[in-house]
Amino acid sequence: MKKILIPVTNHPTLGDTDQANGTYAPEITHAIHVFTEHGVDYDIASIKGGKAPIYGTDIEDDAVNNNVLGNEDFQNRINNTIPVSQLNIADYDAIFYPGGFGLLSDLNTNESFAKLAATHYEDGGILGAVCHGPAGLLPIKLSSGESLLASKSVTGFTREEEIDYGTIEHIPFLLEEALTRKAAKFTKVQPWQVFVIEDGRVITGQNPASAHAVGEAIIKQLSV
Repeated sequence: MKKILIPVTNHPTLGDTDQANGTYAPEITHAIHVFTEHGVDYDIASIKGGKAPIYGTDIEDDAVNNNVLGNEDFQNRINNTIPVSQLNIADYDAIFYPGGFGLLSDLNTNESFAKLAATHYEDGGILGAVCHGPAGLLPIKLSSGESLLASKSVTGFTREEEIDYGTIEHIPFLLEEALTRKAAKFTKVQPWQVFVIEDGRVITGQNPASAHAVGEAIIKQLSV
């Protein structure tokens, strides 16, 4: 059985504020729905391990989100994430970074996950990310010393979407700017539309609405 590694944040708030945050639930649940529908297993990991903070769990009109959140197996995994120190990256066929504002405060600079992701990618693995998830790609350096993103076209949560969401004044940094500076090319469409870029084995989606499509793109590359 194919297996996907899902790194999630341990940071529980929006930046340095006291607003509860973490991983945005629909971005992990919609992708997991796609993975499990195709018979692909997954593990959820974090820097420290243990219970991971998650928000967006009370969206009434999102049946997929509610169904996955209500699954006992998912709850066990999100409440008992695997510490990065215990991972064997050879066990995985792809890595998927869901978004949420939390990872702007930890995964965006974490060397442990970055080194695992670099090894995974250079061994032929797939890297996927959605919304703020591409922040997890920022610290990845290949064995050549070059940034993974230096030759990649990507997308991610945009400045306009930060403004619409009311978070532009509270985020640790603007993801669009960070990706524009680091990646070969950053592309976006109108706010809140589904948009996915596949540049080889690096797959990125612009916003929460793109989580399903990123999941499908990963599954397609896994050929399952």
